[in-house]
Amino acid sequence: MSDKTKAGFALAVLFAINTMNFFDRQILGAVGELIRIDWNLSDTTLGTLGTAFTLIYAFVGLPLGRLADKSSRKIILAWGVFVWSALTAGSGLAQNFPQMFAMRLGVGIGEATCAPAANSLIGDLYPASKRAKALAVFMMGLPIGIALSFLVSGYVAKYYGWRAAFYVAGIPGVLCAIGAYLIKEPSRGTTESHNVGGLKREGTPSQRFLNTFLSPNVDRTIFGESPFWLVLSIPTMWWLILSGALHNFNMYAIGSFLQSFLIRYHKLEVSDAGLISMVVYGLAGAPGLLLGGYLGDAAVKRKKNGRMVVSTIALLLSAPFVYFALGRPPKELLGFTILMGLGVAAMYVYYSTVYSAIQDVIEPSLRGTAMAIYFFAMYVMGASFGPVGLGFLSDFSTKRAAVAAGVTDFSQQALGPFRAEGLHSAMYIIPILGVLLTLVLFAASRTITKDMKKLEDWMKKSATEV
Repeated sequence: MSDKTKAGFALAVLFAINTMNFFDRQILGAVGELIRIDWNLSDTTLGTLGTAFTLIYAFVGLPLGRLADKSSRKIILAWGVFVWSALTAGSGLAQNFPQMFAMRLGVGIGEATCAPAANSLIGDLYPASKRAKALAVFMMGLPIGIALSFLVSGYVAKYYGWRAAFYVAGIPGVLCAIGAYLIKEPSRGTTESHNVGGLKREGTPSQRFLNTFLSPNVDRTIFGESPFWLVLSIPTMWWLILSGALHNFNMYAIGSFLQSFLIRYHKLEVSDAGLISMVVYGLAGAPGLLLGGYLGDAAVKRKKNGRMVVSTIALLLSAPFVYFALGRPPKELLGFTILMGLGVAAMYVYYSTVYSAIQDVIEPSLRGTAMAIYFFAMYVMGASFGPVGLGFLSDFSTKRAAVAAGVTDFSQQALGPFRAEGLHSAMYIIPILGVLLTLVLFAASRTITKDMKKLEDWMKKSATEV
């Protein structure tokens, strides 16, 4: 089997794993409104289920990122996908909120293996000139997994109940685990222009890498040899981490409450809301990812900060699309679907541009660690606040609408008629944060050229000293 075939097989398996990754985590968003009604929950409490997943995902991701830099990445993936698939299926057995909370914690632990190991593998399977396209293919699992989750889960929940929606994820997960085990593990750093992979120091970053990025006036003793400090010594990483927090707040807020918004505000049944969500939040992301990967690779050949420029422009366009989509009146579904779909498509450009930009400024033996740090920050500071934050804003706006109508009973049943208005008002936080995200990405575009040049110079020097 040729190296190209091995890389293609590995990428296909990684795509399938990522598809199940997002299929499984999105099931809760697809059937959350039914669970809320069944268990008489507030929007804040419902959002907490998403927060449970993201917090454990972030904290466990750090040691798993280091493990991905030192151990077999395919074995890590194989065990991870098996664990999260089993616990996703087990979520259908939950009889109350605490049990579901515990199951989502377990799913988060399993899924935390995916991003560091898979991104590290892709970095060693494809050279920099093809990496954004490969990452775009891998990240296609995000919109496709989400689209399938909304479609399948909405249909299953309508005819068989929300519990059955969790059961269907088990068998595909086992098949993906087997596929991960069959991947041929590549050597680290072999696709770089100045190959430093296979060196004895692999997995033990050199202090020289740190010295490349720090000013002579900075006290290096506080950084030591810690791989985490080495990653955080790169200025661009700070902007990318902040961008990840803002972006994931929005994406997880939409994923958690889009279905509920369509059911409440646009008066749709769960299956019909699933179809619209599939298009808007799932399928619309595919062209955004592919176009982002293509434009990102083309732009970086002309200017080193090309990927960040593409990402900045895309996110600048997304905010007004989302804003005007939310402004469509109830049951005006065509306008909402087109505008929201365009907004989400532009938001998906972020993944294929920013993820590859991280690899542009990180040396090969630190990529798993870098992705773990990035994911930790964007999930703790962003994704964990998205569901519960939007849920809190929804509850606040709901009570305010009830008070304005003269209601004094704030029980969940009494607040029911005002939940559509409350959630609608709360969702305007998404375009507001989108504007702030654009400014952060612009700042990253101003630092990445210098950081990429420093990495290239360091790798050239390292190659000549071996």
